[in-house]
Amino acid sequence: MYPFPQSVTPAVRTHLDAQTAFVNDMSKSLFRSFQQMCELNIQLAETTLASQHVLNVDRQSELLGAASARAQPATEKLRAYQQHVSRLATDAQVELARVAEQHVQATTRTARAVVDEVARTSAEETERGIRSQQEALRTMTDPFTRADGAGNARADGAAQPAQQTSQQAAQQAAQQATQALQAGQQGRQALATH
Repeated sequence: MYPFPQSVTPAVRTHLDAQTAFVNDMSKSLFRSFQQMCELNIQLAETTLASQHVLNVDRQSELLGAASARAQPATEKLRAYQQHVSRLATDAQVELARVAEQHVQATTRTARAVVDEVARTSAEETERGIRSQQEALRTMTDPFTRADGAGNARADGAAQPAQQTSQQAAQQAAQQATQALQAGQQGRQALATH
């Protein structure tokens, strides 16, 4: 049904392993960053809840004084929180860049190996197809020729024009197949340069 073998080749398996390792490491880095962010938010909530006391004052002037006394530490806590968030974001970005740098070369190398193998396999399959078509055309060129080369030629010479026509068709098919093979090789070279 398919013109190419369906088994997983070593190059494809290696590429899939490299891609899986890359995705796993990226996921671990993202998860660690998310976990640190959640821990920071929990710490902020605990600190905020621990520092809040119910204001029991009798006069409004005492209420304003107590509120302004608490505003300064709350502002410092918010500033520290923002700095910590910025530090976590920077660390996450550095970690993701490190993971990408670590895996990009291996992933690129395995992708090139897969492309080379696919190009090589397709060229081989194309050549086999061309040869089988050429062989089929050769066997169909003269139906009056036996396998041993001896022929039952007609007396009126009608077999000879038919043989020339079928040989021309075979030559055209061979030229088209050769052009297709050359186009495939040029495509492989173009992929290799990218």
